[in-house]
This record gives sequence, C-alpha cells and structure tokens, in this order.
Amino acid sequence: MINSLVRTVPTALLRMVILAVVREAGQHNYADRNIPSGQYDFIVVGAGTAGGILASRLSEVGHWKVLLLESGGAPPPESFVPAFNIALIDSDVDWKYRIVPQRYSNRGFQDNASHFPRGRCLGGSSSINWMMYVRGNRRDYDNWEAMGNPGWNYESVLGYFKKAEDYRGRRNVHTASYHGRGGPLVVEDKRWSTPLLSGFLRAGQQLGYQVVDPNGPEQIGFSVADMTQRNGMRGSIAESYIKPAASRPNLHVAINAHVTKILFDKNKRAVGVRFQQKGKMRTAMARKEVILSAGAVGSPHLLLLSGVGPAKHLQQHKIPLVMDLPGVGHNLQDHPSIFGLAWSARKGASTSIPILVNPKNFKDYVLNRQGPLTSPFGVEGNAWSLSAEGDPHWPDLQYLFLSGTPAMDNGLAFWDLVGYRRKLFNQYFGHLFGRDAFMIGPMLTRPKSRGTVTLASRDPRRAPLIDPNFLSHPDDIKTFIRGIKFAISIGNTSALRNDFQAVFNNKVLPGCEHEVPGSDAYWTCYTMHMTSTTYHPCGTCKMAPASDPYSVLDHNLKVRGLGGLRVIDASVMPLITSGNLNAPVAMIAEKGADIIKLDWGVPVAPVP
Repeated sequence: MINSLVRTVPTALLRMVILAVVREAGQHNYADRNIPSGQYDFIVVGAGTAGGILASRLSEVGHWKVLLLESGGAPPPESFVPAFNIALIDSDVDWKYRIVPQRYSNRGFQDNASHFPRGRCLGGSSSINWMMYVRGNRRDYDNWEAMGNPGWNYESVLGYFKKAEDYRGRRNVHTASYHGRGGPLVVEDKRWSTPLLSGFLRAGQQLGYQVVDPNGPEQIGFSVADMTQRNGMRGSIAESYIKPAASRPNLHVAINAHVTKILFDKNKRAVGVRFQQKGKMRTAMARKEVILSAGAVGSPHLLLLSGVGPAKHLQQHKIPLVMDLPGVGHNLQDHPSIFGLAWSARKGASTSIPILVNPKNFKDYVLNRQGPLTSPFGVEGNAWSLSAEGDPHWPDLQYLFLSGTPAMDNGLAFWDLVGYRRKLFNQYFGHLFGRDAFMIGPMLTRPKSRGTVTLASRDPRRAPLIDPNFLSHPDDIKTFIRGIKFAISIGNTSALRNDFQAVFNNKVLPGCEHEVPGSDAYWTCYTMHMTSTTYHPCGTCKMAPASDPYSVLDHNLKVRGLGGLRVIDASVMPLITSGNLNAPVAMIAEKGADIIKLDWGVPVAPVP
C-alpha cells in the first residue's frame, strides 16, 4: 500500500524531519491519567474536528466537567508534516473503511468500490486530510434556513467561521472583513507551489474567470488553496483546540476509548455511554448531555447500535428499539469526483517523488518551514464555475488542480491507494509513468444522489455498510459531462498548452472502447468508470423540521423524541456545502457549543 512509497524516503532524513518538527510542536502526551470515572456534565463522543472543538469550548465553563472520548490515539508524528499525509491513508490512524460495491460508479475500481478514509485519532480527519480551508457558498447556508432550520443562514454562521479562524494569509487583503483573527484555527497562504499553479490561474483568466478568495463574498472563480497550517506544519484540531484545553482540570481526554452504546433511562433520556478501553468495558455517566461527534459514519452507526433509527432495520439486527427515527443513516451525501483527466507537461513543471525526497528540501523544511514538504502532496488550487441551472453563482462544480497524477510513482503505490483496477491503470496511465503531468478533477458540489450508512451487524466492532450510491440520480452524470468539458477547456488554454507544453491524455479508457471518444456517450461511460469519493461524507443525521420524514435533529441539534442527546458534526448537514467540509464542520461545532451554553443558562460573547 501507500506506506511502501514512504519507505523510498531515506530513513535518516525522514527521522530527522519528524523529530525536528515534533520537538518544535511540543507534542502533547495524552497518556491516560484520564481514565474516565464518575459522572460528567457532558460526554463528547469523538475527538475529530467537531468533537475537539466542542470539548474545548464546553470546558471553558469552569464548573462543567467534560469527558472527550476518542477511539484512536494521539496523532502520529508524521502527521505534523503536510506532505506526509500520503503516508496516513490506510494507516493505523485511518478507520480503513471501504464503500460497498457501486452500481452506477466506480467501474474502473477494484470490486467497483474504493477506500473511504476517516481519521481515527485526536483531531480525526483534520489530522490526515489535505488541509484545504473552504467554507462553501453563502447560498448553501441561506438554503439550510429556507429548508426549515432557523439560525443557520449565512449571516448567522459567518461569525462562527470568523470566531474559529486566525487568518494569517497575505493574498486576500480585499476580503479581510470576511476573515477572523485570533481564533484557534490558523489559516495560512499555501507556502509552496509548482510553476503549474500560475498557469492554472492564468488559464482561468483566459476563460473569463477572476482569481478570487472563495471564502469571501462570492465563490465563482479560480483560487490558490488556503491551508489549515501553523508555521508550515499541519494545524489539526488536535493542535488547535484539544492540546491547549487538555490541561484544564475539568476536561478529561480519553484516548483508545471506543464507544459501543448510548445508555438511556426509562424516560428515553441519554444518561451515559458504554465504551471499551484497555481491554475492559467501562461506563461513563452524563448529568446534562451526551453529544455525538463521531462523524457522518460514526454518529449514525452508534445511534443504530443504541436502538435509535429505522425500526425495521433495527428489528432485522435484533436491537431493542429506543426510538423509531427513519432518517438515521439516510441522506448520505458526498462530493463525487473524477480524478483521471490528465495532461503531460514539460520537464520540471510538476510535483514528483524526487522533489519529495530531495535532501535539500528536507533541510529547507527543518530550518525554514519552507519548500514542498509544507504542502499536501500535489495540491495546488481550486476553481468553481458558473452553474448552468438556477442561480449561476451557486456552483454545482468544483475543480481540483493537482500537479501530478497517480502514475508519478511508476505504478508503485498510488494506483492501489486510489483503488483502480490494475489493468485499467496500466493501460490508461502507463505512458505517463514517471513523467511530469497534472490533473484537473471535476467534483460535484451539489450532487442529487443520496446514499446510506446501515448496520452490517449488531457487533459494534464491525464496520457499517457505507453506500454513497454515486450517480444514482441521472442529473449527476449530466453535470459531470459538463464538468469534464470545462476541465478540458482549462487544460487546453494557451496558458497551459503553450507555456507548459500541456498535452491531454487522449488514451481511450478501457471499458469505453465501444463509444466514440469525446462524445457524450463516451464521457458518460468515463464518468461511470472513474467517479469515486472525495472523502466528504455528511448528512446522515439530518437537521430538519419535524415535518420532514427523515428529520433526525431539530435546529438546535437535539435528537428528536429523546432527551439529553445531540449530534454535532458533518452528519447534521441537510444538504452538502459547495466545497471541502472541514471548515463548515468547525463552524457547526463553534455554533453548537454556543447553542448548548445558552440552553444551560451560560452567557456567550457576541461572535465577530
């Protein structure tokens, strides 16, 4: 797997970088002085982006005793170095999920499925992700409120984005009023890019688009990726929120503590949780609330295991019913992407393995926090094109610009990380092995397909069945065809074709030989073979009014029909946002913490 790629890095250099970075970061020792015992006011399940923020904010109230439970351990040392994120997929800090075989998509992937990485350590997916800070579109949030969720419009949530943020970038001076200063989550300019990034931005201008701050007033345009990093190091929620709060006497952070069940009293009020830690089954009790922040997979899974969900499904698994809530595990949304549209480029233009392992770049990182190790491998920029339907400024497509391809390692590991069928990979990408190249990946920002998270077993150690059901709505294929054509127009601009000798990979995709290359029928076949996840699941515990049959939560994030139980993470989203999800989840957690404080009579400061 991908770890074999990391073994190509000289061991001494790798160790030197990691030790230098961890020493500067002052890695926290999360050893279990905190064996949970007795009662707490609040129990937060999951120490990812949402859970870490909630535990930090709730423990600001000195007389509240807060327990944060995390199934994994501390973030590994290599997670501090942004470029080493490729070593974290399918590692011990990844849940190692796979989606179920897909009917309409993933046909070019092994078993018609793919990996589905989710972080399993303090900081959750913020400790293993690609670190891009993207809030989404203002219309996303106005629509949430229009769907029956008061208080979730853009003007109401903007202050929570700013509260979380400590913006230290220099590019977006013209949108300074949209950014926060002094918050825990540091957002910096991308510190290193290949020459291709300038070509990508010029290509957008040649197509009539401006270079924009997508976190400002409007999102349409081309942009350099903003990163959640501190001084060139990963700025995970573990570093930004959990570590500063962990020394508080009223906050217990328990690692390697896997929650298996929510406990309810006879009045259907959540009163505690059961969890496994150090080989023992333990119990922790909550005086006020249990808060699930286990993510779009973990939160519905735990609700189902605890008897909260569709009655028929629970009956099939012989789980006693606590509350019939048909929406639990439904409404799964993700951003499906196509990462296969590739262009060869002139020598020295793109990211490469030799750049990653160059001793000069290791030294530059250790001494100056500069160079290619400061950036997630291959990430350059984003674009959002005008929508063809409805409001043109509410984009239905995002484009990720990557300064490399899965062939950059000569077929060693990337093909398996992505999950391609080996024969397809060799035939389609083989002539790009080791060559300078780039990709433009169209991503659906507002897909119409919906999936599910369901039980495979009542055994809490068994992973749930994750079915994103990609491309089940035919409109998603039509949108992708439009996105493919726009991506090709980007790659074929003179900014990339002339200045970087960009040549599109016009190999016919294996499995689509029966269609005329370049026709809509061909791109339909291509889409069904090459579409897969962008690792942005959400929506499985939907926030919606009671009239919605799939409503799981009210607008205060309380589970319907039950007491003392909330869900606060990506699963609450009624509709997915138009961009990467880490920043919106941080906002949800910041707002959720204030909702809880106000509900329990604790005054909160006005947001920026």
